[in-house]
Amino acid sequence: MPFQPIEPRRLYRQIADQLRQLIQSGEFAIGSKLPAERDLATKMGVSRPSVREALIALEVEGLIEVRMGSGIVVIGRESVRLLDNAPGPLEIIRARQLIEGELAALAAKSTDPTLVLDLQETLRDMEADIAARILPTRGDRNFHIRIAQASDNSALQAVVTQLFDERNGLMFQKLGGHFEREATWYQAVDEHRAVIAAIERNDADMARAAMSGHLDRSHERFSASLTHLS
Repeated sequence: MPFQPIEPRRLYRQIADQLRQLIQSGEFAIGSKLPAERDLATKMGVSRPSVREALIALEVEGLIEVRMGSGIVVIGRESVRLLDNAPGPLEIIRARQLIEGELAALAAKSTDPTLVLDLQETLRDMEADIAARILPTRGDRNFHIRIAQASDNSALQAVVTQLFDERNGLMFQKLGGHFEREATWYQAVDEHRAVIAAIERNDADMARAAMSGHLDRSHERFSASLTHLS
């Protein structure tokens, strides 16, 4: 199979470009299956998370369909190029992990008397939305932005807001559709609660670790195999 090695410095878009060319050239017919994530990663010399983001990009473009427990099926050759070369969801989560861990540590040193109360309110909002089978992104967003606000740094607040709002992008929505469930959202609530407990104790090291751990586990949840075949 004519796969070409991808240099490590390249991102998911280069992987998607190569797979798109193979599909459009007829190497993979409509109705056929692509190799599993693991095999694609090995053949192309890249990580499985990078392959996963490339597959999500191709799914958004209408070339493939990821079928849980079945495989990655080619459904078209005409690509609807809806995506630019922006960072993928997994890259964004890693960026947030670096930034928001430090912001949580700063929040633990805050003297703002309303901070913990406001954060606890975001948990109630998330739990209410989960119970109502509504995507609890409102409370999730307010939690992360409220912690950024405790830094009293408008530039950092803007960065956190921008990175969080990437969740509204097509790739993040598609990825979330595959992996976000009631159970994963309750896990996120518990992780938020641990961050709040550390902030309430004014323990900067614990807050940093709790936030970093939360976003690391978010990355893991989005990094599960797309098809459970690889």
